[in-house]
Amino acid sequence: MYGTVLLPVVKKLPAHFYRTGAGNEPVREWLKSLPQEDRRVLGRAIAIIEFGWPIVMPVCRTLGDGLWEVRSDLSGNRTARVLFCVAQRRLVLLHGFVKKTRTTPKPDLELARLRQREVKG
Repeated sequence: MYGTVLLPVVKKLPAHFYRTGAGNEPVREWLKSLPQEDRRVLGRAIAIIEFGWPIVMPVCRTLGDGLWEVRSDLSGNRTARVLFCVAQRRLVLLHGFVKKTRTTPKPDLELARLRQREVKG
């Protein structure tokens, strides 16, 4: 009899947290502040992107100029976004927030773009 052979699964685009000059990781800190089930939902969506890149709607959407968003529906009829870019063959998680409006708020978009410029140099 032949057994099942498990091949190693390789992430196509491993996720990394954006790190400030002071060494803080804002997205990691934000994720830790969320309820466990919400962290699980966001973690699954990020993993789908890591293993299956490129991914498109409904999990992932481009915001233009190399900025992307991870789209997740959370408990309590809430929606979360994690904004990221791809740099040095890594998915860099730049900013996360719970959406309260239909469009991405300008301050959240500007913060992600600022961090994107830092990452891309």
